[in-house]
Amino acid sequence: MQKRVKRILALAGYAPKFGLPTKSDRILVWGHRKTAKRGVWVANRTETPVIRIEDAFLRSPRTGRDGDLPLGLLIDHNGCHFDCSRPSDLEILLSTHSLSDPDLLERARHGMDRISEHQLTKYSGNPTDGPAPAPGYVLVIDQTFGDASIPLAGASPETFQAMLAEARQDHPNAKILIKSHPETKSGHRKGHFSAADLDSVTEFWTDPIPPQRLFAGAEAVYVVSSQLGAEAIWHGHTPVVYGTPFYAGWGLTHDRGPKIERRNRTLSPEQLFAAAMILAPTWYDPCRDALCDFETALSQLEVDTRVWREDHKGWDAHGMRLWKRKPLQKFFGTYKPMTFEARKPKAEIPKMVWGIKDGPDGSVRVEDGFLRSRGLGADLVPPLSLILDRLGIYFDPNQPSDMEKAIAKREVLTEWQSQRAEELRQHLIEARITKYNLDRSENQSLPSGHKILVPGQVEDDASILRGTEDICTNEDLLRHTRAKNPEAFIIYKPHPDVEAGLRKGAIGTASDYADYVANSADPVALIEQVDAVWTMTSLLGFEALIRGKPVTCLGLPFYAGWGLTQDHLSVDRRTARPSLQGLIHAALIDMPRYYDPVSGLPCPAEVAVARLKDGVGMKRGSVNRLASKLQGALASFAYLWR
Repeated sequence: MQKRVKRILALAGYAPKFGLPTKSDRILVWGHRKTAKRGVWVANRTETPVIRIEDAFLRSPRTGRDGDLPLGLLIDHNGCHFDCSRPSDLEILLSTHSLSDPDLLERARHGMDRISEHQLTKYSGNPTDGPAPAPGYVLVIDQTFGDASIPLAGASPETFQAMLAEARQDHPNAKILIKSHPETKSGHRKGHFSAADLDSVTEFWTDPIPPQRLFAGAEAVYVVSSQLGAEAIWHGHTPVVYGTPFYAGWGLTHDRGPKIERRNRTLSPEQLFAAAMILAPTWYDPCRDALCDFETALSQLEVDTRVWREDHKGWDAHGMRLWKRKPLQKFFGTYKPMTFEARKPKAEIPKMVWGIKDGPDGSVRVEDGFLRSRGLGADLVPPLSLILDRLGIYFDPNQPSDMEKAIAKREVLTEWQSQRAEELRQHLIEARITKYNLDRSENQSLPSGHKILVPGQVEDDASILRGTEDICTNEDLLRHTRAKNPEAFIIYKPHPDVEAGLRKGAIGTASDYADYVANSADPVALIEQVDAVWTMTSLLGFEALIRGKPVTCLGLPFYAGWGLTQDHLSVDRRTARPSLQGLIHAALIDMPRYYDPVSGLPCPAEVAVARLKDGVGMKRGSVNRLASKLQGALASFAYLWR
């Protein structure tokens, strides 16, 4: 039994152990595998109850045979969800639970929407950018030969032949598309159809593809007992079903298999989803090592699936300093170790380059995310978040970027997306989280009156070089802010990298334009006390928006141009008008990749915020500062030498 499975069972109160059962014990078996027969035999001899365990309906990017671990289990005290000979816990839920609570059904609708948007399924490791069949076909779902769910659903290998024949008969003029099981494609197990079953209008689809893309082009769906039948229901189909899986018999399918008299209730797709996905499974959060609700597990699967889709081919990285390579390997080397400056790069392996450095044509650009670390990147503190961009990079407004696309997409949010973004915003405010989360001294109380915070920046930073025009230095920024606000109390906050002597941007004339220079100050405390923020492209402007402060941008950061800031410059492409929650969802949930230093796993934004708040797993030694100083000295020497 996998360690993950044992842990989920232990947390659920079923700590497994080996040996003969006592009267108070229960016997755990895995579904209806051959090994389960031994457990059932012992249970019968000792009159001990049997509990059957199976994977939940959302599991992992790859199969268990490929080494991936489950995110949830179905722990059944009465039967097994794919055994129609007796009621299972899931069937009892579907038969007896009211499934009418408005909040529960709303959660189901949101869950269905998220699964569709992220193109998830039980094994979600399917690329989303591959070819899809031309629409207008009849989809016939194959399954692995010998799978226990087939005979226990009242079907047999011959049922598959009957299903194919009737699909042809029902749709004589349509193309028939047979979808193979993922384990058939990988070679682990064979299916029920072969080349002998093909003809001029019948073909296999063996390429990995999210089922949502197949459902979108299908005129009808035919299935024996595969979980894809339930997923077809959630995608708006009424599948033709030849066995009696858990989703048959509730008025959501055209049933041609054995009828179960005890299933005499009509359900909606949302009710089926609520029972099968929200109520029945025991879900697990591997980052927090705790049982969790469906939505938390779904967030983890979204992250895990994205990692597989982006990383399974490997990466060849260019322009990466030596100290960055180990953190990058943790982020992007899960499925294949990254290579750096490969001498003989393979054409099929995607290329990665840091920021705006030169790299091979078509390189994906990577940069720090906006919830980065407890400490400076210039101090070589590894990041908890990185952002990949295939179109451009978020700090360069001179060309489109994936960040722009993500923000524009979030002009319209579902209720759940808006709620998630708002909850994340509140967590950031309550935990006083910023990009670097440095330990700072307390700020002195500022005087009454209109107060403006002006954050200094690193003047040779790429966001300044690419995102400003006439106002491009800290002195320009201060001078312009003073000219436009002659009566205001202006607070100038130097950039922490500049304060630390690691980057360019120090000015000796700050006091000519500012009333107060906030050295070594807590940025959150400053934001809380001021009435407005004026900036070129500083992320502090985004952090001020999060905290409800008006922001004026004299450059073009990623968060400007969407109607949420007062802008000195403009970008014609930025026509969408997202809410603040839409901006947060795009910038902090959709775009970044997060790494959990505690579990060593990719994680959702909420876990990263918890780690930044608690500081767990983010210790760093004094060697970081020495190495960063040496790095800066070598960089300066190299520049002078050229």
